[in-house]
Amino acid sequence: MIFVINEQNPQKRLIQKARDILLEGGVIIYPTDTVYAYGCDINDKRAIEKIYHIKKIARNKPLSFIFSDISELHEYVRNISDTSFKIMKKAFPGPYTFIFKATRLVPKIAITNQKTIGVRIPDNNVALDLVRALGRPILSASVNTGSGEYIIQPSDLEKVYRNEIDLVIDCGPKISEPSTVIDFSEGDATIIRKGKGDLFFAEEE
Repeated sequence: MIFVINEQNPQKRLIQKARDILLEGGVIIYPTDTVYAYGCDINDKRAIEKIYHIKKIARNKPLSFIFSDISELHEYVRNISDTSFKIMKKAFPGPYTFIFKATRLVPKIAITNQKTIGVRIPDNNVALDLVRALGRPILSASVNTGSGEYIIQPSDLEKVYRNEIDLVIDCGPKISEPSTVIDFSEGDATIIRKGKGDLFFAEEE
């Protein structure tokens, strides 16, 4: 199934239908401000396991939590320093993933061996509206092939994954560039991956 949704002004009716699929334990493919990503309800263990299965990765590999506002983070991550908060205030919404230690509210299946999770607030109206409609973060992982390449056309995503996922949200092609990943789990900022996001904070230190 595929929904064509206006990225600038998402149709509320289609967002609600996508939310219903998430609430029923479905896995969707939806747009972010970087690449297309798998998404599911963080409270649905089977859906989380399905994403690990589709991506063919071990359960200790990190997945991201998609939020709609920075005020929501404190329930799911701990030890947010003043410095990291200021950086996130400037970076979000945008193409960044920040890694923090997880709180007990995070499902164990979604936590790495280091007890961390990645958090994102993408600059994408569809992703943000989905989170708001669901009422909690969406568990997310980028869609890429076994060779690490990204599929940028929604029609191709629907053809490849139609038997594994419940919905593809079509917002047009996405440039195959992942987010910049910064790890704050040990306090100081450690750059894990340079992606689409500029390292603006490095110039200020």
